[in-house]
Amino acid sequence: MSILAELLSTVFERRQRRASAAPLDGRPLEELAMALVSSAGETSGLALAEEILARFPALEDEQKLAFFQHIAQAMNIDPETVRNTLDAYEATPSKATYRAFMTAAEPRRQELIRYLNRVPNATGSLVQMRADLLRLGRGEPELEALDLDFRHLFASWFNRGFLVLRPINWETPAHILEKITAYEAVHAIHSWDDLRRRLQPADRRCFAFFHPSMPDEPLIFVEVALTRGVPGSIQDLLVEGREALLAAEADTAVFYSISNCQAGLASISFGNSLIKQVASDLAVELPGLKTFVTLSPIPGLSRWLQQEGLDWDMEDPEAMRAIAAHYLLTAKGRGGLPYDPVARFHLGNGAILHAVHADADTSQKGRAQSGGTMVNYLYDLAKTAQNHEKFANTREIEAAADVTALASSYAQIQERHPDGKSPV
Repeated sequence: MSILAELLSTVFERRQRRASAAPLDGRPLEELAMALVSSAGETSGLALAEEILARFPALEDEQKLAFFQHIAQAMNIDPETVRNTLDAYEATPSKATYRAFMTAAEPRRQELIRYLNRVPNATGSLVQMRADLLRLGRGEPELEALDLDFRHLFASWFNRGFLVLRPINWETPAHILEKITAYEAVHAIHSWDDLRRRLQPADRRCFAFFHPSMPDEPLIFVEVALTRGVPGSIQDLLVEGREALLAAEADTAVFYSISNCQAGLASISFGNSLIKQVASDLAVELPGLKTFVTLSPIPGLSRWLQQEGLDWDMEDPEAMRAIAAHYLLTAKGRGGLPYDPVARFHLGNGAILHAVHADADTSQKGRAQSGGTMVNYLYDLAKTAQNHEKFANTREIEAAADVTALASSYAQIQERHPDGKSPV
């Protein structure tokens, strides 16, 4: 960990007692929130903020929803004031008119969130608060607008410059390992022995991003297998009793699981920085590594097949590879982006479609999501920036020749089986 990161951790992790020994105020949280943004005194404001954060988690959902609705409405911008200050700035651009416009355009609820974050160790509490907002406010326009205020502030508080990359291994404290087990979202960790197989062997790595204000809470983590050659089966990577490879003998780093840990940080992107940082660090540590790939699920495939009214024989490996390649290259969602969320992430991150595998994930989850198919996305460290720019500007998907050929064979299968069923 760098000196700067250590300094930040010291600052953020410092535990402080309540600024005042006075009893809790006891007023409804809505009143406390209004009092907080109107408070002139730092000590009194800190006490109000501490009380809001202390009492909020114990509220019932109805009370939390009422609190969110109150600050969304009572602390919103005033459109008329925004228009007037913008007109004034347009007529006479100056520091004063611009400041007036900025003040009018920023809702007071952003100020409230900033005030709350002055409480020591408050950032984690605010992340949990946003998780409640996302859960309770879905489909409510005013609350979705409030969420944009959280996102705007979190994007600054959780920028890459504040994040600390830490290795996770078998010597990592148990309370962190328990959270890694609980947060694993791609390939479930079923026991301590299962976790040991992913962390302890010489050809396995795990890395997580932490924020100095949440030192015991991983934000996102990636599991890596060091292999010879590009694997096409998650079972082969996770099988019990396999013979470990010496790290120095590996030529490929395989990112086989990436898990976001904090629901309250949804849409705050860490994964792109994590993969590139880990790949760069591994390339320095192990010069023999020449290939950096994922072994990724295809979570939207079965859902897309249902929407398209197609009924394919999941037991036909070549048909499944062809349909998966066709899906990954052609199925589009909003804005012309790939329909598949994992494809959107990796292609947007500068990777290319490298290979598609059948019977690659035979778990119940893998069969349900994609008929067991998986995909490798290749990260060419010298070209990721170029690929990212091209994809962002054109939505064009870079793919290996084998994947393109597979996608073409899907059309031939369709011609032979116009009812959408592959051979049995």
